[in-house]
Amino acid sequence: MKISKMYVHTLRDDPAEAETPSHKLLLRAGMIRKLVSGVYGFMPMGYRVLKKIEQIVREEMDAKGGQEILMSAIQPAELWQESGRWYAYGPEMFRLKDRHDRDFCLGPTHEEIFTDIVRSEVNSHRQLPLNLYQIQTKYRDEKRPRFGLLRSREFIMKDAYSFDKDQDGLEKSYQDMYEAYGKIFTRCGLEFRAVEADTGAMGGSDSHEFTALSEVGEGVIAYCDKCDFAATSERAQCVDAPFDKEEKELPLEEVLTPGKKTIEDVSDYLQVHPNKTIKMLLFKAENEVVAALLRGDRELNETKLVNALGIPEHLLEFASEAEVQGITGADTGFAGPVALKEDLKFVIDSELIHMKNMIAGANKTDYHLKGVNYGRDYQGGIIQDIKLIDEGHPCPKCAEPVKLARGIEVGQVFKLGTKYSESMGAFYTDENMQDKAMIMGCYGIGVSRTMAAVIEQHHDENGIIWPISLAPYHVMITVINTKNEEQMETAENIHTTLQKAGVEVLLDDRDERAGVKFKDADLIGIPIRITVGKKVVDGKVEFKLRKESEKIDLSIDEAISKALSIIEAK
Repeated sequence: MKISKMYVHTLRDDPAEAETPSHKLLLRAGMIRKLVSGVYGFMPMGYRVLKKIEQIVREEMDAKGGQEILMSAIQPAELWQESGRWYAYGPEMFRLKDRHDRDFCLGPTHEEIFTDIVRSEVNSHRQLPLNLYQIQTKYRDEKRPRFGLLRSREFIMKDAYSFDKDQDGLEKSYQDMYEAYGKIFTRCGLEFRAVEADTGAMGGSDSHEFTALSEVGEGVIAYCDKCDFAATSERAQCVDAPFDKEEKELPLEEVLTPGKKTIEDVSDYLQVHPNKTIKMLLFKAENEVVAALLRGDRELNETKLVNALGIPEHLLEFASEAEVQGITGADTGFAGPVALKEDLKFVIDSELIHMKNMIAGANKTDYHLKGVNYGRDYQGGIIQDIKLIDEGHPCPKCAEPVKLARGIEVGQVFKLGTKYSESMGAFYTDENMQDKAMIMGCYGIGVSRTMAAVIEQHHDENGIIWPISLAPYHVMITVINTKNEEQMETAENIHTTLQKAGVEVLLDDRDERAGVKFKDADLIGIPIRITVGKKVVDGKVEFKLRKESEKIDLSIDEAISKALSIIEAK
C-alpha cells in the first residue's frame, strides 16, 4: 500500500485534551478521531489494529467452542425489568423512548438479551452446554470520560455467555474462558495479571479480572510474592490487626478538641496513634442514612460497603454537611457512634469491634470521647471487613506483606450462576424430565481498551511500538528521494516481493523530507523499516526494527529475508 494513496493525517504536537500516552499517540498517529467527549471514530490505521485484536479474540474463542452471533445494541426495557436491573444499573445506562413511548436502552452489556434468546430456543439438557459470544459496540454514559479509549462512553467489547446444566459444567466453561483470555492477551503482547475481582453490577459469585499492568491504570491490584494471592483492591480481603485481649475498658471521658476535625488533627492534639481513633462516615443509601465505622488509620472500601448494604453503587452518596449536623447535632468532624440524636444503621469494620478504649467524635462541636468500646458504648449493625487494602498489609493467605500495582482492566470473567436464568425463566429439562435453571457465566473483553493498553506498555518518546501481531502493517519501506528512479524502482520491487509473501507492507512514496517520513514511521509504530536511499547503487538498503535503535546495511535480498523471518517467527 502506498502512503500517498492512504487517508493518513498525523499530528506533530500532543492534543491539549490528551493526558495518557495512548490517548496522545492514537490521536497524533491519526488512528482515532474525537467526535465528542468519550466518543471516538477509528481511522484506517487504527481500524486495522482493532480488527487484528478482534481476530485474535475470535480465534481463541472459537478454539474453546464459542459461537459468534451479533445482537442489537438497542434493548427493550422489559428484559431488564425482568432481571431487576432496569432500576439498579444506574445513570451510566443510556435510556431512550421510541415514538410509541416504549422504553429502551443502548446496551452497556447483554446478559438479559442472551438469556432471552436461549430460554426461547433451548429446553433440553441435550442442547447444553452452550457458549455464545459477540464483538459489538457498547454504551455507558460515563460521568467523566477520560484517557481516550480507556474510559469512553462508546467502546468495542467482546462479550460471551455460557449456559450449563450444573456447577461442574460452569467450572469447565469458566476455566476454558480463563485459559482463552490468557492466550488472547499474551498474543496481544500484554504484560498482565489475572486477579480475583468484585462482581459488581453483573452479579453472581466468583470473578477474575485480567489487568494490564500500567502506571496510568485506574485500577489497583494487590498481590503477594510469597504465594498465589492476587486481587483487585476492591475485592481484596483485609486481615484484621491483632489486639490486646487483656486491655481493660476505661470509662468514657469527654475531652475538648477545639477545631480538630480530621483524624490527623485529633491524633496529634491528643498525642495518640491514629489507630486508636474511630472514623465514622455518614452516607445516604437509598432512603436511609448509614454510618460506616472503621479504624482512623484505615481507608473505606466503598465497594465492600455497598456489598454489605446490598445496594447498587450509584445509590450510595456522602451525606451533606447539613444532614450530618441534623443527625449528630454537631459540625462535621465530630461525629461518633455514641449517643446519637437518632438511630442509624451501622456498618462496622470487623477489626473495630475488638479494639479497646478508642477515641471518637462526641457528636458535639469541638469535643471527642475517649474510652469508646464496642458492646458497651455502641453496638449492633452489620459487622464485616470494609477496609481498603494497602501496601504492606498482611496477605490474607500467607500473612506476608502485600504489594500494590496499578493496571488497566482489559477483561473480566464471571460465574453468574442462576442470577439471570431464575429471574428470567431460562430452564431446561434434565435426564429425569425435571425443570432446572441453567447455570450461567459471562466473559467480557474490552477490545478497544486493549488497543490502548497495548500502547501504554509499548511506546517511547517517538511514538507507538506495535507488536507484530497487532501492527497495522508489518513493514514500512521509506524512500529517501522519490524523484530518483533507481530508489523508487527498488522500493517498489521490495514492496511487491513482500506483498506476494503475505506481508502487510507500506511504501512511503510521499514527496517529503526524509526526517518527516522517519518521524511518521516511528509515530505510527511499524515494527520493521527498510530505507531505500543513496546506497541502493551498491545494492544496499538500511534495515531497522522499531523497538531497537540499531540500523544495519543489508543487501536487498538479505533485508527481505530478514523481514520475512522476523514476521514468521512472531
